Amino acid sequence: MFKDKVVVITGGASGIGAVIASEFKSEGANVCMIDIKSNSYFVGDIADQKMLEKFAAKVVSEFGGVDYLINNALPLMKGIDECTFSEFNYALSVGVTAPFYLTKLFKPHFKTGASVINISSSRDRMSEPNTESYTAAKGAIFALTHSLAVSLAGKVRVNSISPGWIDTTNTEFNGADALQHPAGRVGKPEDIANLVLFLCSDKAGFITGENICCDGGMTRQMIYHDSHGWKYEI
Repeated sequence: MFKDKVVVITGGASGIGAVIASEFKSEGANVCMIDIKSNSYFVGDIADQKMLEKFAAKVVSEFGGVDYLINNALPLMKGIDECTFSEFNYALSVGVTAPFYLTKLFKPHFKTGASVINISSSRDRMSEPNTESYTAAKGAIFALTHSLAVSLAGKVRVNSISPGWIDTTNTEFNGADALQHPAGRVGKPEDIANLVLFLCSDKAGFITGENICCDGGMTRQMIYHDSHGWKYEI
C-alpha cells in the first residue's frame, strides 16, 4: 500500500517518530526525517526557518513530491514558574510554526491522495501542573489541523492524533498504572504508528479535519474518591 510513497517525518529519530518511520519503511516507503538528534537523513532544528527550507528543498529535489507529512517533533515542556519568554516561543516554534511552515513549503509538491498527520496530545484537553509550553503547543496543533483541512480541501487530507500515555521505554506497567486505562494497559508507540498508517491510507479517505484521541480511554474515565477502587489521599 505504501511502496515507494514519500513520507516526511519530524522528530523521527526516537520514540513514537522512530516507530512510525520503521512501520512505513517496512511497507516499502521512502522516509525522509528531520530531527535535532542524529539520523541518516537530515539533522536540524525545526524551530529554524532556514533549516526547514533547506530540508524541504532536499526532499523535493530527491523525490519530486511528498505523499505524507507527519508532524511529530516534541515541543519543550516547561511550566509557568520556570518557562521563559524565549522558551515558550521555542515550544510554539517546534510544535506549531514548524508544522504550519512545512505544510506550506510542501503544498505545491503534495501528490494525489496526500495526507498531513499532526501529532497532538491528550494534554490538548487535560493537564498536569507546570506543563504550559507543551500543552499550549499541543492545543494549537489540534486547532491548526481543522484549519489546514479546510484550506487544503480537495488536495490534502489533514488530521491529528492525540496520544495519551505512550511508553517508549519498553517498561511493563501493571497495577494502577495499567488499570486507570479502560483498555487495561499503557500505550505503545505501535498504537500511534498503526493509527498514522490507517489515516494515511485510502481506507481513511473520508476522514479529514479530525482529531482522534488514542489514549486507551483514559480521558473518558470519570474519577471519584472511594469509587471503583480510586482513593484520594493527602
